[in-house]
Amino acid sequence: MTITTTLPPASDLGFLLHKHPDRVQAFGQSFGTAHVFYPEASRERCTAALLLDVDPVKLVRTRGKGTPDFSLGQYVNDRPYAASSLLASAMANTFRTAMRGRCEPRPELAARPLPLEIVLPALPCRGGPRQAERFFAPLGWTVEAERVPLDPSFPEWGDSRYVTLRLSGETRLADALNQLYVLLPVLDEAKHYWIAPDEVDKLIRAGEGWLAKHPDRGVITRRYLANRRGLVRAALGRLADADDAPEDALDRDPLDEEPPPADPSAFGPVPETPEAEEDARAAPPPVPLAERRIQAVLETLRSERARRVIDLGCGTGKLVARLKQDDGFEKITGVDVSYRAVQIAHRRRLPDPYGPDRVPRVEIHQGALTYTDERFRGYDAAVLMEVIEHIDPPRLGAVERVVFGDAKPRVVIVTTPNAEYNVRYEGLDQGAMRHPDHRFEWTRAEFADWARRVGAAFGYGVRIVGVGDDDPEVGAPTQMGVFTKEAGGA
Repeated sequence: MTITTTLPPASDLGFLLHKHPDRVQAFGQSFGTAHVFYPEASRERCTAALLLDVDPVKLVRTRGKGTPDFSLGQYVNDRPYAASSLLASAMANTFRTAMRGRCEPRPELAARPLPLEIVLPALPCRGGPRQAERFFAPLGWTVEAERVPLDPSFPEWGDSRYVTLRLSGETRLADALNQLYVLLPVLDEAKHYWIAPDEVDKLIRAGEGWLAKHPDRGVITRRYLANRRGLVRAALGRLADADDAPEDALDRDPLDEEPPPADPSAFGPVPETPEAEEDARAAPPPVPLAERRIQAVLETLRSERARRVIDLGCGTGKLVARLKQDDGFEKITGVDVSYRAVQIAHRRRLPDPYGPDRVPRVEIHQGALTYTDERFRGYDAAVLMEVIEHIDPPRLGAVERVVFGDAKPRVVIVTTPNAEYNVRYEGLDQGAMRHPDHRFEWTRAEFADWARRVGAAFGYGVRIVGVGDDDPEVGAPTQMGVFTKEAGGA
């Protein structure tokens, strides 16, 4: 990895890294040796290089759970040649003081943004160049990521899973190093050591000031912590508790819902010309499934001309926030059983303040869906978005009676995972569910049977819609039931 700056005197980069430009230094690691040197160091331009020399034998002694078990794979792999968690670990050991933003000789330099260019020649990147841009661009970087061919002499072999990554922009050196420390293993989706609970502390420390505001903070957190669900929930909770942090602590689905492509062609045909490659890079990134769910619900509410909406199981208020942006909805209420979720929604200032002669347009309440509640009545539409699968099956009947039998809105919208689609998610064991709190996940036939039974029992017609890309074999990842009250229904 190389780090270059052009802010005169550029050689002051040595002060920030606490490594003298005139010296070549070596630092022992548990898996090899890290070397720091400066290919160029002038007043106008200075480049620092971190070269990691990995000892395969030492690496075997520190291998993590994800290391290949076959004997040769323990010694012959890509770790000595590609930027990975090994490089991130070497950064933490070699540039520890720089990552903390400390520089006694030049404190003003450590505190200010610098023009930086960072180059990683070979970075394992699941998802290819688009994924690298998805993670780095929101941090203010100009991202150039090019696929590394398997062998330039044999172009017909195609591309490898590696990219050459070039980042350019103005930021504090400490911020740049901490972002790389987190995102290198995230892009690789592998670590060379066991994920212990103290990894949450490392993530929160390295992510201070940027991770809580990142639009993909949930995905980054899950990948960094290897989808260890208890650790993920703890980390997201701490991010949500940070000042002005968005709401991730109580997100209902910790699984990365966009199944990653197994090869580059899964993003579409591999471009054959430079112009086609440029067009492919300019294409917008895919819309996350969570956003597509919200869009589907909003479109349905508008088409049904619902003006008074209650979100049952609102969590921290993502849908409520979107409803609030649309003046077409005159009354919006969110309800959740979690007191902490309601607190977070209030911290986000979603509810309207009460005035002396004013009825608030937006309200948030704590409440359970298994008990009748007069506050649930009087709405055009009720939404249960990714809620029913969190309810124990014996208690589902009570929810049906409360929502369809007592509250009786004109429209009820229910979304839930399609269990058949789970085979498209890498890392999800056969028969496993997408969230540790899910009590069940229904196939399309099971959801349709439930929807028809409930509709018939309470006088609702129902139509079922898939949300997300429709797979010809297993359907869409989310299924949505739209219940509409029939004339003369009970």
